[in-house]
Amino acid sequence: MKISVCMATYNGEKYIQEQLESILSQLGKNDEVIISDDNSTDNTRTIVENLNDSRIKSFINQKAKGYTRNFENSLEKVTGDIIFLADQDDVWIDTKVEKTVKELEKYDFVVSDNEIVDEKLNLIEKSHFGVYNTKQGFIRNLLLPRYVGACMAFRKEVLSKSLPFPSNEKLSAHDYWICLIAELSFSVHLISEPLVKYRRHDSNTSNGGAKSSNSLKHKFQVRFYTLYQLIKRLNR
Repeated sequence: MKISVCMATYNGEKYIQEQLESILSQLGKNDEVIISDDNSTDNTRTIVENLNDSRIKSFINQKAKGYTRNFENSLEKVTGDIIFLADQDDVWIDTKVEKTVKELEKYDFVVSDNEIVDEKLNLIEKSHFGVYNTKQGFIRNLLLPRYVGACMAFRKEVLSKSLPFPSNEKLSAHDYWICLIAELSFSVHLISEPLVKYRRHDSNTSNGGAKSSNSLKHKFQVRFYTLYQLIKRLNR
């Protein structure tokens, strides 16, 4: 089965080479890494080009600015049977692909645990699942989303059901949407072993499944809007 790793980049020059090297070392010669760049103003694209790896396919995001549309631009271009999501600033543990693909022989959608680390990869928390009490279930993850997009992988059938993303990305982020599609329509499995060093630093664009500081009104809007969009999608 062909693997497609989808990454959304923006001004990621500080960490992206380390992350890409940790990914590419685990892929076969026919696999691919699809990078959508949100018009970076630093050396991100140059670093990617200088890796000179034919498995990397790099594109500029022509959609609305922001990580959800940037990921959507990458995901629209996959040709693989299995899709991994990857952030630009993490490091994949060297057994991630092997262990994830093995689970995807039995399930449609998997999420692994991760080690939360600082910018220098010093351990902050050994288990994201433990800190945030991550569990399966549609209602649970609709109300209290704890899955980390950078730890998700899924079969192409999940992607087909997920695209296109809802029109209001501020009310339905890509990873929140994909995981709920999976929980409703596909088999889901959590891998309790950390397979990503999940780097937290001052420039992170998401809260990584942590408790949100958004207002109660915004949280209600997110859940109501996403639930409405899910009902529409499942009935189309």
